[in-house]
Amino acid sequence: MTVLELFAQRPEGHLGHRAGWLRAAVLGANDGLVSTSSLMVGVATASDAHGAAVLTAGLAGLAAGAMAMAAGEWVSVSSQADVERADLALERRELAEDPDGELQELIGIYQDRGLCRRLAEEVAVELSKGDVLAVHARDELGLHEAHQARPVQAAAASAASFTLGGAVPLLGMLGSYSGSARILLIVLVTVIGLAVAGVLGARAAGTGWVRPALRVVLGGGAAMAVTALVGHLVGAANL
Repeated sequence: MTVLELFAQRPEGHLGHRAGWLRAAVLGANDGLVSTSSLMVGVATASDAHGAAVLTAGLAGLAAGAMAMAAGEWVSVSSQADVERADLALERRELAEDPDGELQELIGIYQDRGLCRRLAEEVAVELSKGDVLAVHARDELGLHEAHQARPVQAAAASAASFTLGGAVPLLGMLGSYSGSARILLIVLVTVIGLAVAGVLGARAAGTGWVRPALRVVLGGGAAMAVTALVGHLVGAANL
């Protein structure tokens, strides 16, 4: 067996097929952590709110946020899917009406990628013997089955990850803490949750974890700081 044959048989393990659900899951988890914790911190700093009020705010934010994330992902990704279907329908019609013109277009695409005219023609003709629509979808439109818009998958991943992420700040309500101690505990468990979410997202994407984790923690920390300031100002204004 030659070296080339050995490398040809080795699986490469690319992770691009995870892009659709991974984006929604990472966004949902991060949003759940940040939104729920920020809401709880804002309510807690607005006044000497009882623990029940802070907990109610967190649970309400968790439920509303999960539904909003699911609906938002479903609507946005459905719009993307509509565009993809429209492009495929147009391409299907063009292939039926002008197959020679579409073949020349395909040849031009392969030439632009570096093939000579003769080889580009051979490749285009050979590939067109199979599923010609799939060939044009991939090489002309940039559409691939692995990256196809899946609204239900995106909505489910986003809602589930938001719920898991949003449940973490609620751990800050454990114990009999009150006032500043309760706020600090909410912030602490949220920061830990953000770091874990950043690491898991990086691992799923196959990248290093330090920068993604730091990015998530800093963004979430800034959001909590802003809402804490707003809560403090509102509380001071009501004194």
